[in-house]
Amino acid sequence: MAVLTRSICTAALAVFATLAGAQTVPPQRDAATLAREEAAIKAARIAQTQAMAADDLDKVVTWWVPDITIRRALGQPVEGAEAARKLLVPPPNPSPNRLIYQREPVSVQVSPNWPLAYEEGRWSGHPGSVANAPVLGGRYSAQWVLRDGKWLIRSEVFVALTCSGAGCTFPAAP
Repeated sequence: MAVLTRSICTAALAVFATLAGAQTVPPQRDAATLAREEAAIKAARIAQTQAMAADDLDKVVTWWVPDITIRRALGQPVEGAEAARKLLVPPPNPSPNRLIYQREPVSVQVSPNWPLAYEEGRWSGHPGSVANAPVLGGRYSAQWVLRDGKWLIRSEVFVALTCSGAGCTFPAAP
């Protein structure tokens, strides 16, 4: 009886190990679908940038997951969409030289396997208006995730690489 019980347990473990090791392969997306999704992410970034410039913060946050993580250009961390939104709220009497940020996607790569995408691009901070010369600029990268048919930003990293005038006086995090 003990030998039979041991044999049944061994067989059950072997079946379980086989089933646990078998993973469902997500459906591959074709090149045309990937190109459409890349274009959708670029369009979303452009729309978010326009909303940011117009101080439409309710629209800006629609492209962030609630638990987004951001590393600001000079190194400060930001945790969560609410904290990120607060950083964009204009003060009661905004300075005419308040920085208006622009983000320009350079490349987007969508995974054919997972609901993930990688974006990289250039960003710039313009005093008062995007028509003015930038005082800060650099590169950024972002991880996007597809949720309920919509691409959302899960994480962003901005790095300041150039500056001019007053932009050069802003401190970087140690």
